[in-house]
Amino acid sequence: MSRGARAAGRARSSARRVTVPVILYGVLAVLILLPIALVVISAFSTSTPRPGNIDLVNLTLKNFATLLGPGVRGAAVNSLIVGVGSSLLALAVGAFLAFVAARTNAPARRFLYFVGLVPMFLPSYVGALAWSLLAGPNAGLLNILARDLGVPAIADIFNITGLIFVLGIYYAPYAFLLIHSSLSLMNPDLEEAARVHGSSPRTVLRKITFPLSLPAILGAAILIFTLTVENFPVAQIVGNAGRVDTLPTYIYRLMNAAPARGNEAAAVAIALVVIVLIVTAIQRRIVSKRTYTTVSGKGLRLTPVNLGWFRIPALVIGCVYFVLSTVLPMLALLFVTIHESPYVNTVLGAFSSDALGLGAFIEALSNDVVLRATVNSVVVAIAAALIGTLLSFIVSYLVNRTTLPGRNGLGYISMLPLAVPSIVLGLGLLWTWLMLPLPVYGTLLVLIIAFIAAQMPQGYQGASSSILQIHRDLEDSAVMHGAGRIRAIWKVTVPLLRVPLTSTFLLLLMLSMRELTVPLFLFTTDTRLISIVIFDDFENGILQRSAATSLLYCVVIFVLAYIARRFGADPRNTR
Repeated sequence: MSRGARAAGRARSSARRVTVPVILYGVLAVLILLPIALVVISAFSTSTPRPGNIDLVNLTLKNFATLLGPGVRGAAVNSLIVGVGSSLLALAVGAFLAFVAARTNAPARRFLYFVGLVPMFLPSYVGALAWSLLAGPNAGLLNILARDLGVPAIADIFNITGLIFVLGIYYAPYAFLLIHSSLSLMNPDLEEAARVHGSSPRTVLRKITFPLSLPAILGAAILIFTLTVENFPVAQIVGNAGRVDTLPTYIYRLMNAAPARGNEAAAVAIALVVIVLIVTAIQRRIVSKRTYTTVSGKGLRLTPVNLGWFRIPALVIGCVYFVLSTVLPMLALLFVTIHESPYVNTVLGAFSSDALGLGAFIEALSNDVVLRATVNSVVVAIAAALIGTLLSFIVSYLVNRTTLPGRNGLGYISMLPLAVPSIVLGLGLLWTWLMLPLPVYGTLLVLIIAFIAAQMPQGYQGASSSILQIHRDLEDSAVMHGAGRIRAIWKVTVPLLRVPLTSTFLLLLMLSMRELTVPLFLFTTDTRLISIVIFDDFENGILQRSAATSLLYCVVIFVLAYIARRFGADPRNTR
């Protein structure tokens, strides 16, 4: 072969090596980088992006004057108070349940494990809607019941304390999962050594057990703080009635002003992103500063902590949390749904009259708006989960299994939405698809694209952890025996990853079904989702349909969670 032919072959090979990363960079740039860039540009511009125009000439800092106003200052202070307060509450509840379920001799520990997880079946905004029905100062069911019993009103959820309460109880499962895993997989050698040398059980907990769990505890606290600070729907449902603004609700009000104050909203969004980035950096620093082993080569036979007289109170505390997070909210939604009128004058009297029935429930669930939104949600969720899983697998494979140029950058971009609040990403996606010359806005396709972008970090993490568990020698053996690389991936790697990729798909499916904030600026009358219908109905006072749809919503999410555990996460299905 001549020198020229060899050079041409190397050039073609180099071109092939560059082509796939370039295509993926282009896809991720449109999905993630462009929306974030447009928010940044808008914060420094005099006009918002629109078709054929991005204002890079008339740059200004005037938009950031909004940050100095009393509205933003108050919203920022409220966001910090809510973030800290709800994080402490969620951490206290989640850590307590995790410790009791994982490390003690409390009765019904399996039930307590279920109690720690079950609030995840209720999206936080459904919980906020239910608690607004339960604890509204005038028409809340608990206050009406108190009036039936001849006692004063007992609850008012529409204030900053109520906002902290709702966010705390519905984000406690995040702390529960992280801390329970840490406590369950802890190496028992250090605890056993402390006992042998005469340490009391309390000393072992204080000096060994809890310090070993500190990274998980701190990581959970900072994660929950980030999630609660950027939470929009709960703050809007609970805080709006009590005139408690947070940064996400302030951004929403700026965008819904007449005319829309998009540039000021972008400036506030930048401030919110900075807060989230700082907290995320702190989280990474705390977790990375300490390396510890939780699983050794020996069997893990952890000695249960004897709670003594506190065994029953520990169970009672778990039951109280179960009632507050699940039982009361579900009963409130059911009661309002089957009551003949959304305006309830008596709770006890409703059971002794003909005030209850299924007519309103059936009417609400047969409504064209609800049915269309249900179909839209299922279509969008399935499509986003399928495409998201495929894209995540491709990106993860290139990052973890190849030496292609620029592969690491793909991983960083894929994880970027984790540090961007959902309402900020939704704002950027709105401007992106209004500006790009593609007829996407106003269709379900733009919602699918938005969900893929928002959930890229979860998909990428799930696919990466799965790929790293499979040794590449199996795939390389197929290539050595004559199979092409793509055929080897399809015939060897993908079948071995069937269960974890199914789990990733079902995770993205559930996240898409639960999502409200990202599509908030993207939906139209014909493309509403169940989450949007629930939110809009509550905002417009259509309480019965909102409650009925919420019940349907929870049932669907519970079924998806069961499928995820039964077919995706169960290792027995690999046989």
